[in-house]
Amino acid sequence: MNNHRTFFLFIIITFSYISISAQTIKGKVTSSDKAIAYANLVIDSINIGVSANDSGTYFFNSVPLGNHFLLVSAIGMNTKKILINVKDGVNIIDIELESTNYNLNQVVISATKTNKKITDSPVIVSVISNKFLNDVQACNLAEGLNYQTGLRIEYNCQTCNYTQVRMNGLNGSYSQILINSRPIFSSLIGLYGLEQIPSNMINRIEIIRGGGSSLYGSSAIGGVINVITKIPDYNKVNVSYDFYRFKKNIYDQSVSANSTLVNENKNFGVTLSVNKRERMAYDHNGDNFSELPYLNNKNFNFNIFLVPSNNQKLELNLGSLQEYRYGGEMIDEIAHFAMQSEERIHEILIANLDYQIDFNNKLSELIIYLAGQKADREHYTGIRPQINTYNDSIHLINPPYGKSFNKIKQFGIQLNHKHDLFLKPNTLTIGSELITDDILDKIDVYNYRVDQQVNKQALYLQSDWDITKRFNFLSGLRFDKHSLISDLITSPRIAFLYKIKKNIQLRTTYSTGFRAPQAFDSDLHLAFAGGGVSRIILADDLVEERSNSISSSINFDQVLENYIWGFTIEAFNTHLNNAFYQDPVGADDIGEVFVKRNGSGATVKGVTIDLRANINNRVNIESGFTFQESIFGNAVKYSDHLEPIKEFLKTPNTYGYASVDLKSFENFSFNANLVNTGKMNVLHLAGSPNQNQDEYKISPVFNVIGLKASYKYLFLEYDLKLVCSVGVKNIANSYQEDFDISKNRDSNYMYGPSLPRTYYVSVAFSTF
Repeated sequence: MNNHRTFFLFIIITFSYISISAQTIKGKVTSSDKAIAYANLVIDSINIGVSANDSGTYFFNSVPLGNHFLLVSAIGMNTKKILINVKDGVNIIDIELESTNYNLNQVVISATKTNKKITDSPVIVSVISNKFLNDVQACNLAEGLNYQTGLRIEYNCQTCNYTQVRMNGLNGSYSQILINSRPIFSSLIGLYGLEQIPSNMINRIEIIRGGGSSLYGSSAIGGVINVITKIPDYNKVNVSYDFYRFKKNIYDQSVSANSTLVNENKNFGVTLSVNKRERMAYDHNGDNFSELPYLNNKNFNFNIFLVPSNNQKLELNLGSLQEYRYGGEMIDEIAHFAMQSEERIHEILIANLDYQIDFNNKLSELIIYLAGQKADREHYTGIRPQINTYNDSIHLINPPYGKSFNKIKQFGIQLNHKHDLFLKPNTLTIGSELITDDILDKIDVYNYRVDQQVNKQALYLQSDWDITKRFNFLSGLRFDKHSLISDLITSPRIAFLYKIKKNIQLRTTYSTGFRAPQAFDSDLHLAFAGGGVSRIILADDLVEERSNSISSSINFDQVLENYIWGFTIEAFNTHLNNAFYQDPVGADDIGEVFVKRNGSGATVKGVTIDLRANINNRVNIESGFTFQESIFGNAVKYSDHLEPIKEFLKTPNTYGYASVDLKSFENFSFNANLVNTGKMNVLHLAGSPNQNQDEYKISPVFNVIGLKASYKYLFLEYDLKLVCSVGVKNIANSYQEDFDISKNRDSNYMYGPSLPRTYYVSVAFSTF
C-alpha cells in the first residue's frame, strides 16, 4: 500500500513557479495557403515544443525576450529553422512551409505498417522520443524502455548481465524487436543488444502492446518494439560526453557524436552517428566477483536518403556494433584463469535498404526492402576447478571457449492502395516477405551446440477502413510457412476505433500470435549454479506456442491554450496454448540441464493506466502504471527440490514509471523520474556458501528515483549551444542486497534494478 501511495504522490506533484516574462507567440502554419495540421514547433534554446492543432494554429506561452531559433517540421514538408525576435506582449508569427519534392509515407510500425496519426490508429501506438531519452538520461535502449507503460526491463545473470524486455508480463522472447521496421534483432543479439544500442543513435521508439503476428509473424505475441534510428532532417552537429560514477574509482563513461547533412534541394541527406563507451566492473558485495561486468563498446550508424524524382525515395541504413564484455572474478589474467567468469567479444553488422515509389495519382505506394544482420561472437563461460589438481590441468590445457555465428536475411515487398470502393476511404495492404535465420552457438568442451537454420515465408493482407469519420475498422490476416512448423500458420487480427468526441477514442483489438519451437535469446545463455554450468535444450517433440489476445482501451486528451492533460486506460487478456516452460531434468558432469517443453497453457491479464499533463509548456508530466496477473494453467516445476507453482517467475503484479520535466527558468531545466517494480517470485538455487538449499523468495519493492538538472549556454551569433547536466540515478540506492558470493553462486539469482546509486555529469555541444 505504501508503494502505491509513493507512486501516486510522485505523479500528482504540482509545481509552483514564477514566470520571468509574459511573452507569448502564436500564429499559423501553412503551405500554399493551406493549413498544415499537427505541425511540430520547437524553440530549442528553452527546450519548449508544441504541436499545431487541426487548423494549423499554434501557441507558445511565457517565452523569454530576445532571439531564439524556431524549428518547424511536418510530414511531407521541408523542415524549417528560423530566427525569431521575441518582444514584450503577444508576438504573431505565421510560418510558411515548403512541400518536399516527394510525398511518400514513411513505413513505420504505427500498428498498420503505414503512416498514420496516433489518434486515428485503431491500435494504440506509444512513442518514446529521443528528447525523452535525454530528459531521463537513458544512455541506451534498455534504460529507455523502462519508461513505458506495460514494459519492464529485466536484468539477468549476475556475471554477464544480459537484458530482456517484459511486455505485459511476458518475457523477452514474446516481443518482436525491429530495427527500422525490420525483424533483424536476432536471438543472439537479443541477449545483450538492448544495452548495446546507444540512445544517441535513436530517433524514436514505437511500441505496440498485444499480439502483432498478423503483420510481423513469430514472436510478436506480447507486442512489437520498433527502434527508428536517426534520420537526416536538417544540417546539424552534436558531440557529447557522459561520465557516471558508482562509488570511488568505479566509473562508466561514453563519448557520442552525430552529424547530419541535407542538401539545399532536400533530396539527399546523410546522418552519421558514433558512440564509444567504457564501464568498469562493479563488485557490490565485496567478494571480488563482479555484479556489473566490464564493458567496452564501439557503435557506428549511417543513414542516407536519396529522392531521384518527386515520387521515389531510396533509404539505406548501415550499423556496426562492437563489444567486449567480461564478468566474474576480477583478476588481471585471461578469462579461463579466473575461478568463475564469462567473456564475450561481439562483432555485429546491421543493414537495410528501402525503395518506395508512389503512382496511380499517389493513391498507390510500392515498397521493396532488403535487410540483414550478421553477428560473430567469441565467448568463454567457465568455472575453474580447484587449483593444482588434475582437473585444473585439463581445464588450463583445454578451456571452454566457444564461437557463435548468426546471419539473418530478409526480402520483402508491400503494396498500399487507397480507394473509395465502399463509399468511404479504405487503405488496402498486401505484402510478402522471405526470411532466413541461421544460428550456430557452440562450446566443444561442454559438448554444447545449437545449430539452427530457420526459413520463413509469409503473405499478409490488411484492410484499414474509415467507415465513418468516427468509426474505423481494421482487419488483417497473415499466412506463415515456418520451416520448424509442419502446418501453415494463420494469424488474424481485427481492431475497432470509435471516436466518441474529437478528444475521446475507444479501441478494441483481438489478435492471435505464435512462437516457433526454436532457440530464443534466453535459451542461448549458459548460467552458473551449484558449481556447474546449466544449459537449456529443446525437447524433440516441441510444438509452436499459440496465443489469443484481446484488449480494450479509452483514450482522452484535453487540449487548451495553456495546458494539456489526458489519460489512457487499457484492459488486456492474453491466453497462451502449449506455453513453453523449462523442465529441470537433473545434472550431468557439466551442470544442471533444463529441457524446454510445452505446458498446458498460461494466462496474462491486467490493466494499464497512463496519465499525462503539460502546463504552459513549462511542466510536463508522463506516467504509467500496470496491474497484472501471470499464471500457468498447471503448476510448473522449477526445481526437483521444490513444489511446482503456477505463478510466473520474476514477474511483478505491479510496476510503473513517472517523469516530471520542469522548465521554470530561462535555459534551465529539471527532471525527476521514478521506475517502480513491485514484489515478485524469484527462484534461488543452492550452491553458494550463503545458500544451502533451493527455495522460492519474494523480492522487495524497488523505487528507483532519478534527478537531473541542465543548463544551456547559447551562442546565437554562431548558431551554437552548450548543454551542461548533472544528476543522480537511483538516489535512494534501491538495489539488490543479497547477491550470491564466490564462484559457486547462482548467477540467475538477480532480480533488482540495473544500477546502484550513480552520480553523473554530461556535456553536449551542438548546433541548433
